[in-house]
Amino acid sequence: MSDTSPILIWLRRDLRLSDHPAFHTACATGQPVIPVYILDDQYAGLAAAPKYRLGLGIGHFAQVLEEQGSRLILRSGDTALEVLQSLIRETGASAVYWSRQYEPDAVARDSAVKSALKEQGIDARSFGGHLMFEPWTVETKLGGYYKVYTPFWRSVKNRDVEVPLAPPSKLHAPDQWPASDDLADWHMDAAMNRGADVLRPFVRLGEQAAQARLDAFLDNIVAGYNTTRDLPGVDGTSNLSENLALGEISPHQCWHAGWRALEEGKSGAEIFLKELVWREFAYHLMHHTPRILSISWREGWEGFDWNTDEQSAEVIAWKQGRTGIPFVDAAMREMYVTGRMHNRGRMIVASYLTKHLLCHWRIGQKWFEECLIDWDAASNAMGWQWSAGSGPDATPYFRVFNPVTQLDKFDKNRDYAGRWIAEGRSDPHSDALRYFDAIPRSWDIAASDIYPKPVVDAADGRNRALQAYKTRGF
Repeated sequence: MSDTSPILIWLRRDLRLSDHPAFHTACATGQPVIPVYILDDQYAGLAAAPKYRLGLGIGHFAQVLEEQGSRLILRSGDTALEVLQSLIRETGASAVYWSRQYEPDAVARDSAVKSALKEQGIDARSFGGHLMFEPWTVETKLGGYYKVYTPFWRSVKNRDVEVPLAPPSKLHAPDQWPASDDLADWHMDAAMNRGADVLRPFVRLGEQAAQARLDAFLDNIVAGYNTTRDLPGVDGTSNLSENLALGEISPHQCWHAGWRALEEGKSGAEIFLKELVWREFAYHLMHHTPRILSISWREGWEGFDWNTDEQSAEVIAWKQGRTGIPFVDAAMREMYVTGRMHNRGRMIVASYLTKHLLCHWRIGQKWFEECLIDWDAASNAMGWQWSAGSGPDATPYFRVFNPVTQLDKFDKNRDYAGRWIAEGRSDPHSDALRYFDAIPRSWDIAASDIYPKPVVDAADGRNRALQAYKTRGF
């Protein structure tokens, strides 16, 4: 390798400088480094909210690189390989480094890129960083993969996790930068329409904001996390899913910080560590059983008589946050305003859709993909299948969350419901009113409307679900 030939850093869901193995390795060579983001068919096809959030993340990281005397080169094309080959010809680059992704389509793309570039004599390397434990390195005693979370947790909890890397001390620039697309021309926010302006104040953008989130969580919240994580009306979680999704912080950084908090006597930190491993478990399952992304994971469930009509009255009411069940509706409205949803809310809205309304989990999976800025393919799929009863380590089919008693238990003073539901209130919360600014005008919903009666009563829905399971022989 020539000492002066550039190394291309092909960025994806790794928009940070610290604890970035590909950046670290490239910068250690002393060669020029050219960071590149490619809008190929996989990223161009992202749904509205994740694509919007990705655009914000790319723009912010470009500014960070500028401050370091570097640049982010933006290119679009049908395939990443074609774009990379073009950049290699333009710059004389002798190497391309990137952080691994694990979705089946991404694995196929990256494998083809690596093979083709190596045939051309290019040093093509992939690095870890998005996960703490590569999915193929965690095995049962019999050599298989884990299908249940608790044994998976026991298997990895005492493993050594790589110590986070410091950010590069210097990013060496090439003698001449290649041309770059203008991010505005990518129109990453197009599908959000007016919702983008509503959501933007709730975004915490970039590596510095992610680190501040982690620090504040560990200083003020984590000690009681085992309780506060279930209370949607209080600030009791880390909110780091948004930043983890785009790699603005690494799981390694979160893991080591969590262990330090646990050693300081903050008992809730163990639950935080378990949540990080739950994320790893989702990727473990996606790697070994990619069907989890598109079909029911458990045998027998694919033939279940779900309602698959996305235009049915029940589904429309659920999407609009107008089911007449306050916990469900508050959670859905939180998602439209902030781009995120409290974890307890996710369980409730998923259970209500799949069990009370007997609608296919794929409807919910696709809708979350459309609306969440912290969307993650593996976590989204496993979460929905867990709630529906069709997935690995799933909540039992006969466990049907009662969304009314759940609100009584976890939002006793109705702080959460009051923050997000405006109808019937003389002085609604400003966030509840923001919902009407975020949603499509075609929904024709106003704060002055009467709050609806339940689409399906909590008790009736549970009985209907249990009868359906009995009929199917579960």
